Amino acid sequence: AGDPYCCPPPAVMLVKLETKSNRVKGISFHARLSFVLSSLHNGSIQFWDYRTGSVIDKFEEHDGPVRGVCFHVSQPLFVSGGDDYKIKVWNYKLRRCMFNLLGHLDYIRTVQFHHDYPWILSSSDDQTVRIWNWQSRSCIAVMTGHNHYVMCAHFHPKEDLVVSASLDQTVRVWDTSGLREKTVAGASTPGARGGAPDVFGTTDAVVKHVLEGHDRGVNWAAFHPKQNLIASCADDRLIKIWRWDDSKAWEVDTLRGHFGNVSCVIFHPQRDLILSNSEDRTIRVWDLTKRTGIHTYRRENDRFWVITAHQASNLLAVGHDSGMVVFKLDRERPIAQSNASTLFYVQDRQVFSRDMDKAAGSERMLFA
Repeated sequence: AGDPYCCPPPAVMLVKLETKSNRVKGISFHARLSFVLSSLHNGSIQFWDYRTGSVIDKFEEHDGPVRGVCFHVSQPLFVSGGDDYKIKVWNYKLRRCMFNLLGHLDYIRTVQFHHDYPWILSSSDDQTVRIWNWQSRSCIAVMTGHNHYVMCAHFHPKEDLVVSASLDQTVRVWDTSGLREKTVAGASTPGARGGAPDVFGTTDAVVKHVLEGHDRGVNWAAFHPKQNLIASCADDRLIKIWRWDDSKAWEVDTLRGHFGNVSCVIFHPQRDLILSNSEDRTIRVWDLTKRTGIHTYRRENDRFWVITAHQASNLLAVGHDSGMVVFKLDRERPIAQSNASTLFYVQDRQVFSRDMDKAAGSERMLFA
């Protein structure tokens, strides 16, 4: 396991945007445009352009805290969920809420659009995870089994799986392939049929694994984008890494270093890193391979609540008690020096040279 006394040196954030606002509980990057949403504890949703550093719009129809928010990958839509038990689907070009999805019986913690199907995933203090078809505006699955607040739920980026985390101290992995076969038109599996749930309310979303190991409530769980790994974090101040296959799931390691409730944990989309943040006022970056802490970012007075990564760039965003920070871990401009017509530069910890008088292809690695 990681060093229990690991306390890596504080790192300097490469800040792209810093906002001042009420407590930020949810954040979402747009997949292609330079937009980021932040949902606030005071009921407001702020729509930012992080390149210009300006607020483009504010959406203020929720009654009470808005804990979850998510952009659609291609449509001009985003979804939000709040303490008013409402899931709202918004069109940001039309600048209005298109419709509400009603059914949860308590605060909504997270919401997420599926990357492919017309689905929204939600988690709630009513102890359920739900899947909604946003085109038909109906609930198509209610996943029960947790026996305390469900703090988050996320779709797997490629497979028909969902992961959820709960204050009942468990992480659950759900198989949604049956639901996809039943409700998604043109599903590729033989026997698929595009229809509504049957008259008995069978959800076709079934629990596949229950991960037990935390001894306090679990606040977050996330899939690795490529490997069969899950990261979870909890009020026991620990981050756990789990591996799963078709038949079972098991604990691989524990990362120790936070000294408060760990609010959120994610895998970096491109690099072998885990990122976490906590009520201990730190963001920590961990080496996934060595399973040790490599950076710590601290704030004086603000507890952290959420962290997210842009799927295609090096950008990260965190929400804390008094705003949001969009930042990078590393500079993207390489270290470089020229000598006559030769350019020397560092890339991925390797030193290269290139003859600027020659065509492309004259690069050569000097040493690593």
